Amino acid sequence: MRVVFMGTPDFSVPVLDALAEAGHEIVAVYCQPPRPAGRGKKDRPSPVQARAETLGMMVRHPVTLRSEEAWQDFAALNADVAVVVAYGLILPQAILDAPRHGCLNIHASLLPRWRGAAPIHRAIMAGDDKTGVCIMQMEAGLDTGPVLLRAETPIGAEETTAELHDRLAAMGAEKIVQALAQLPVLRPEPQPEAGVTYAAKIDKAEARIDWRRPAEEVDRLIRGLSPFPGAWTEMRGERVKLLASRLWDGQGRPGEVLDEEMTIACGQGAVRLVRLQRAGRSVQDVSEFMRGWPVPAGEILGG
Repeated sequence: MRVVFMGTPDFSVPVLDALAEAGHEIVAVYCQPPRPAGRGKKDRPSPVQARAETLGMMVRHPVTLRSEEAWQDFAALNADVAVVVAYGLILPQAILDAPRHGCLNIHASLLPRWRGAAPIHRAIMAGDDKTGVCIMQMEAGLDTGPVLLRAETPIGAEETTAELHDRLAAMGAEKIVQALAQLPVLRPEPQPEAGVTYAAKIDKAEARIDWRRPAEEVDRLIRGLSPFPGAWTEMRGERVKLLASRLWDGQGRPGEVLDEEMTIACGQGAVRLVRLQRAGRSVQDVSEFMRGWPVPAGEILGG
């Protein structure tokens, strides 16, 4: 098939690779423009742009798709289908209608649950026991289109957003190749009205840990916001990110360090910290962290 690929972050790269390996002709790759990054704030291409250029593909990164010129440029590609995964721009109707088979989106949830920007984070933060990917026929609404294929997977009890992200990216790559191969016989399934939830973009204000909350909620927040933006707490006046944890037995005052293994008391129960990161430092496991900056039992976290 003649495919236009539209994606930007790391999550999209395995899909681009899978489409190329399956023998599809990638006639153009659309992604977000390079952004300032690093200490020098030089423009850095997105992961998709970097990968597409390595593969010798034509890359476009328009600031908007709402102009007549953008529509004409897109239509001139004469694509059979567009594959969209975490692209970052709203697609106008003229873009949705241009490919012969429309635009297919890979969404990292079991629609209609977790429509929107942050489905992986929200699934973990909400305590969902499973998630998955859906191949969806795109329409004008926010993730409202009919589903062509779906695949489920359990969420591990200690899984972080980073770990689940990588698993779902691989699943999405496998399913879109399957969908394109079976496209003539697939029957779009409308999403049910019941069970709709929205995965709002993560606000950094959500990332501060409230140790008065039950341990289950604290643990899900830590894992759900790892690696970005990273749940955090104060230790001796310094902000420290907590990037992995597990539920543990223990009781004490909320935020109290209960032992040398960094078991922290919550409003109900306790969590044991697994990976931490001080400002300006690399991520450390808890034993390395405690060797360099021991935090004694009885200390209260959270300021």
